[in-house]
Amino acid sequence: MHFPILMVEAALKDPLIEEGLRQFLLVLSVSLGVATLSRALSWLRNIPYTLLLLLVGLGLATLDVRLINLSPELILFIFLPPLLFEAAWNIKWSNLKRDWLPIGLFAIVGVVICVGGLFLGLQQFAGASLATALLVGAGLSATDPVSVVALFRELGVGKRLTTLMEGESLFNDGVAVVAYNLLLGIALGIEQFDIPVTISRFLVFVGIGLSIGGLIGFGISYLTQRFDLPLVEQSLTLVSAYGTYLVAEELGGSGVIAVVTTGLILGNFGSRIGMSPRTRLSVSEFWDFVAFFVNSIVFLLIGDQVIFDGLIDNLNTILIAIAVMILARAISIFGLSAISNWWGKSNIELSNQVVLWWGGLRGSVSVALALSVPESLPEREDIIAIIFGVMLFTLLVQGLTTKPLLQFLNLLGDQPLRQAFIQKIARRVALNRVMDELKDVKKSNSVDAEYCDYQMALVEGQLEVIQEEMTVMQRDHPELSRIVIDRLNESLVAIEADTYAQFIRAGYLKEEIEPLLESLLEDSETEEAAAEALT
Repeated sequence: MHFPILMVEAALKDPLIEEGLRQFLLVLSVSLGVATLSRALSWLRNIPYTLLLLLVGLGLATLDVRLINLSPELILFIFLPPLLFEAAWNIKWSNLKRDWLPIGLFAIVGVVICVGGLFLGLQQFAGASLATALLVGAGLSATDPVSVVALFRELGVGKRLTTLMEGESLFNDGVAVVAYNLLLGIALGIEQFDIPVTISRFLVFVGIGLSIGGLIGFGISYLTQRFDLPLVEQSLTLVSAYGTYLVAEELGGSGVIAVVTTGLILGNFGSRIGMSPRTRLSVSEFWDFVAFFVNSIVFLLIGDQVIFDGLIDNLNTILIAIAVMILARAISIFGLSAISNWWGKSNIELSNQVVLWWGGLRGSVSVALALSVPESLPEREDIIAIIFGVMLFTLLVQGLTTKPLLQFLNLLGDQPLRQAFIQKIARRVALNRVMDELKDVKKSNSVDAEYCDYQMALVEGQLEVIQEEMTVMQRDHPELSRIVIDRLNESLVAIEADTYAQFIRAGYLKEEIEPLLESLLEDSETEEAAAEALT
């Protein structure tokens, strides 16, 4: 009876386990405390909570309080997979497909421009060694605009700008990790740069990642059609995020690309065809929590890892790297946007290009790559200091000035108005359900009919008031009609997907799922196009 309790007590007496548990609880308490204060205190709400956590971490580093030793394995294998999966789960395939050309250019060619620009700039102006220039370039080539995207959503910035920035970040993480692995051998002097070999290795990395991600994504989509168990399906998505990453890495592919592929498939197809609305909502809320939880820890630990002596010793090189990186980013965004606008008719506005340029922050992937530099390399500490210095500039300077930039460019959305309208929609739906329930109760004669009539009259009065308010809001702000159309489109696609799922569970549909995937995605894209035309 007491055997499990004795095992737990014995484990807690292990000094290593006890120390690890204390460190984890300390990090968790500090990070969640700061995140909570950032929402509770009005004067802190203008600062994205991730950046506030970074500032607290820097404060702890100033006092030489080190919460935990942040290793590259901890970031790449523990923190990164759930963050990638959550972002991919929530991004719409139709939006991604519409802007596949600029996103692909930013994520692939943009990484090459950043690596090449930093390599040439650091060697030319800072006198950096080959290893330092290559690894700093690779380490800073991936964007991680978590705080900026969170700010976009909070302020109601346009969906397309959010998709462009988040889509680039999703895919250039994988490209940057692959670039780092390819350049590491050259930096260590054990390999020679060969363009055909580099391209072929890159294609193998990406190809294996896409294959593993697609296989697991469609496999789980097919599996979840057979049952409706929210907790089991939540667990499957969590296992898929970590399992996909580990399997792809073990087979010599890109774990990042694999996780993004799995997340895209499950979020856009598996959740529609294999999950009931209740389960879909439950899984989405679960991943919102996971992303908040992991980001709260990551940004605190990033700030806590900073060694200020290293930053001071390499200050000149850091300033040169910042200037070169900003210039390379400008060439990448403005140049590739021009190509995309000319070739693919993408019509990316100049104001959006400016935000994409300035909002290209560096974060957890850069930290992981910096800490992954082999200890045998003499310049290791300098490389880490340079990457950390540039990353802190992007997070603190660029991150905190993004909101004023959006205001200057008139890109802030009408989020308060939209939120008020959505609340009225939710209130109307809720009251209609109350009305349906009252009608059923009245028919069953289980409650006095006069009392039911009285309650129904009250509900009808509230519905009339809400409908009148919504009509006025739509008349004064015609763009709000798009919200109603979007909700209707989502409901129609959800009904179609749930119907397929019911037939599959009942054994009536045993065909392959690809035709259903094409049908759902095409319906979603057609409905969005129709909505845009109407509004």
